[in-house]
Amino acid sequence: MRIAGKEYRTIWYDDGVVKIIDQTKLPHNFIIKDLETVDHCVNAIKSMEVRGAPLIGATAAFGIALAIKENNDLKFIKKSSEKLVNARPTAINLQWAVHRMNNKLSFIKSENLFDVAINEAKEICNEDINFCENIGLEGLKIIEKIYNQKKKTVNILTHCNAGWLATINWGTATSPIYHAHKNGIPVHVWVDETRPRNQGANLTSYELNEEEIPNTIITDNTGGILMQRGDVDICIVGTDRTLSTGDVCNKIGTYLKALAAYDNNVPFYVALPSSTIDWETKDYKKIPIEERNSDELSHIEGKDDKNNIKKVLIYPEKSKSMNLAFDITPAKYVTGLITEKGICEASANGLKQMFKR
Repeated sequence: MRIAGKEYRTIWYDDGVVKIIDQTKLPHNFIIKDLETVDHCVNAIKSMEVRGAPLIGATAAFGIALAIKENNDLKFIKKSSEKLVNARPTAINLQWAVHRMNNKLSFIKSENLFDVAINEAKEICNEDINFCENIGLEGLKIIEKIYNQKKKTVNILTHCNAGWLATINWGTATSPIYHAHKNGIPVHVWVDETRPRNQGANLTSYELNEEEIPNTIITDNTGGILMQRGDVDICIVGTDRTLSTGDVCNKIGTYLKALAAYDNNVPFYVALPSSTIDWETKDYKKIPIEERNSDELSHIEGKDDKNNIKKVLIYPEKSKSMNLAFDITPAKYVTGLITEKGICEASANGLKQMFKR
């Protein structure tokens, strides 16, 4: 997608270096950062310079390739794999990408390892773009149906950033929106600011603005009353891990949006590539929920009237806080799952039939 009219991916390989858009600097500064070692990749994932399940998976894949470039030794590669997987525990794409890379490399001669690894990482990126584009085409059918019924702007609510900045291109939750816009369907997006890191306000609104899609930032607790007023036609969110049961793990606050949608008969869809499905875990209580630094809650960053970026304390100094990054939305509150293969019921049977497992 575009930034200042120029097409970008969120991550790419160029002349021996992995390049990323540093998302901690958005929306006020656009900075391309070089990742030259596996530790650079680990730190980029931990610090959320890259974020979003598909993108951190791709970053981990490139991390394996850079580890091989640093030290073509099996012990080093294994240790690097563990560091990457542990960088953020909740998103399943990290494990998926590292396991895929290691499986691909397990029978390759040492002198060919790097070339095979870098090509596999590129393939993971290309595959994700295709998956996300297909998610958009499938989700477009839902938006088209709503538009054909109401014959005016379709109001879509989304949470966090499941946009192209969270993937390689297109996004998951935003891909149907981009396809609708490109097909001439008038859409408007309610963008949850998504505290504490404000990925909705800082990233989703930013990328929608770049594509000239009308959007309005709202506080995280506004969605319910908008649904009560009939101002939301559909909710579309992403996911960091969806179980084979249809239960969805996503950014904290997603569960409350699903409850509000359920109570107001607003369709609530989850958009995801198959790489985000956890086929092994059956009990959502066993999903590791990341707890991040409380400073993300107690401090906020912004631009002052002199265009200086500053971080300020907004809580009483003695106050304590808890910063859970994700919550679980049970499958019964999910209208459907939008995947690269089609739209299915959020259930074990729905996923099994869709993916022939």
